[in-house]
Amino acid sequence: MRITMAMMFLLLSTARAIAPNVKILPVVEAQRVDIYEKLMKAILEVESAGDTLAYNPVEQAYGPFQIRPIRLTDYNRRTGKSYLMRDCYTMKVSREVFRYYAIRIGSDYETIARKWNGSGVMTNDYWHKVKTVLSQQEKKLSIRVPS
Repeated sequence: MRITMAMMFLLLSTARAIAPNVKILPVVEAQRVDIYEKLMKAILEVESAGDTLAYNPVEQAYGPFQIRPIRLTDYNRRTGKSYLMRDCYTMKVSREVFRYYAIRIGSDYETIARKWNGSGVMTNDYWHKVKTVLSQQEKKLSIRVPS
């Protein structure tokens, strides 16, 4: 009975509320959120410091995301694209290839970073570097401007 009375009171009290006399309804377009953006920035920093002309002769890795020939061959086979290694020097292509694999791996940053790097003992060092950059990004975002 008490619950019923409380419900009735709430319903009746809200029924008296009125909307303001507003004739314009602003519509705001929602910003698209890319869940991989932070990770891409961190990996970009670790791989090449953002240098689009980066090249690692030991691993034959090209461009800002340091894409190796075997990965590009696999990407082309899976997507029907026909990118050449020189295309990996462009940020657009390099990001496209990284995002393709990141989406297939999932949303866990550590797993994506480790699989992007490859395998072996060095993967632990790689993840530590990526995690450090991610942490630095968070610190930059959390700085408050005095009002």
